[in-house]
Amino acid sequence: MATLNQSQSNSRSESCRVCGAAFFAEPLLRYENMPRVAQYLPDADALAQDCGVDLAVCQCSGCGLVQLRNAPVPYYREVIRAAGFSPEMREFRRKQFGDWVEKYALAGKRVVEIGCGRGEYLALMQQTRAQAFGLEYSGDSVQHCIKNGLRVWQGFVDRSDYRLPDAPFDAFFILSFLEHLPDPNSTLRGIAQNLTDDAVGLVEVPNFDLILRHNLFSEFMTDHLFYFTRATLATTLSLNGFDVIECQESWHDYILSAIVKKRLPLDLTHFRGQQARLKNKIGEYLQQFGNRRVAIWGAGHQAFAVIALAQLADRIKYVVDSAPFKQGKYTPATHLPIVAPDVLDADPVDAVIVMAASYSDEVARIVRQKYPRVRHIAIVREDGLEVVK
Repeated sequence: MATLNQSQSNSRSESCRVCGAAFFAEPLLRYENMPRVAQYLPDADALAQDCGVDLAVCQCSGCGLVQLRNAPVPYYREVIRAAGFSPEMREFRRKQFGDWVEKYALAGKRVVEIGCGRGEYLALMQQTRAQAFGLEYSGDSVQHCIKNGLRVWQGFVDRSDYRLPDAPFDAFFILSFLEHLPDPNSTLRGIAQNLTDDAVGLVEVPNFDLILRHNLFSEFMTDHLFYFTRATLATTLSLNGFDVIECQESWHDYILSAIVKKRLPLDLTHFRGQQARLKNKIGEYLQQFGNRRVAIWGAGHQAFAVIALAQLADRIKYVVDSAPFKQGKYTPATHLPIVAPDVLDADPVDAVIVMAASYSDEVARIVRQKYPRVRHIAIVREDGLEVVK
């Protein structure tokens, strides 16, 4: 995935800001003389300097994300909310936060809002039983939050190694802010680095699915660089270290609301245990036969791996495979000869260990029926070694 530096992220984009793939050749829309900003509106004295800007609405040919090619507005790091004046929205958030805290057992846990503005929503989160913290770029907004008893730091997550004070946190929320950011990858990865391993998050953006359904042509503006559908929001979050638990439309369908969980690397330590068990089982099985008196049937990648990992190269006579193009060759790394099935008659062995995955039972029947000089057959299964009676 392409990584944007700070100068690139603040300029016009020539490729997808999330996945790095090229835009389709032509913009989806071109809007001329559009408002340059949606905040910090001009007063009478500034009208002479105010002018419009052209918008190019593009779509990524890779991940499908719709976005502006334009540079971000100068104040994109700040969160400026008019929604705080709506009693209906405050009540919606109060219930939403309460339900979220209860559902994900966040009572008493530490929750941080990324881009908390003047604390409009953070104050509501503080009313739940969670410990609420906030991060905001605007110094004036930070001071306003602090004066109102909120725990807020000044800053902006602009790199993957960004460190928040008092990290790690048990949960985070970022509401109607991600769509403003020219480098959402760095922000999301930076958030992930400040979370506990089992952390959850609430991520919300304007709902482009709704815009498409209702032909809301006036929804494009310079402040919003990204226009997320349910699918492209999930892709963006997944590419940056989060698994999407659920994603739904909310607030009269104008908002896409995603619950995410920090992704951890898989724990494959049990593979080593299985490897050791199989190695021991095969070793015990081989002890009843003379040295190199056993063959393996199957010249596939699984057999090659078992031969190498169980260190069988000096204990096996040859490897049988019915595919002519493999015969006369050698197993990679372990250098055992690969032979045709008829060699079981010409140069017999006492036992055959079948390693043919889903074909193993069929192969065992063939050995039993066609090669009676092979007195013992075993099959490598997912759970170990099965001796065929």
